[in-house]
Amino acid sequence: MATQLNLVTSRINYKSIVIDFLALAFIYFVPAISHLFNLPVYLVEPMRIMLVLAMVHTSKQNAYLLALTLPMFSFFVSAHPNIYKGLIMTVELILNVWLFFEISKHITNKFVSMFSAIIISKVIYYLMKFGLISFGIIGTGLFSTPVYLQIITSVIFSGYLFFFFQTKESKNKV
Repeated sequence: MATQLNLVTSRINYKSIVIDFLALAFIYFVPAISHLFNLPVYLVEPMRIMLVLAMVHTSKQNAYLLALTLPMFSFFVSAHPNIYKGLIMTVELILNVWLFFEISKHITNKFVSMFSAIIISKVIYYLMKFGLISFGIIGTGLFSTPVYLQIITSVIFSGYLFFFFQTKESKNKV
């Protein structure tokens, strides 16, 4: 029995559990943080922040789990985004994870891989959002976050990933 318990506990990835808990807590408190500091925190893409952290510090599977669950979790705890926008956000985040790992197989530069993955997934997101707006399913404008801010956050996220893997590779060479 003790051997089975040790086997189960050895397979538990505590880093993933901590990142997932922090991701859910952060998404849960984004509205409160925005109101408290009178800053639109949602403009810095909190779900993508948590997704990038998961991609860097946990596993591919955990990144997919967060990509799938964060928009739904946000909808259930704050009714934002609406269900349709939440679904296309889920597609965007899952696509972001998949594209990053696929592009990374062919391009070793993690900055380029992540930046490309973010931009491509955003283009797909905006095409889907345009479709929903065109059919009258959602009524908001196409761009709720300024494009320049999305580019800045994409560069920051890609830079974080690049420097993390650059540091990791430097340590492995030593």
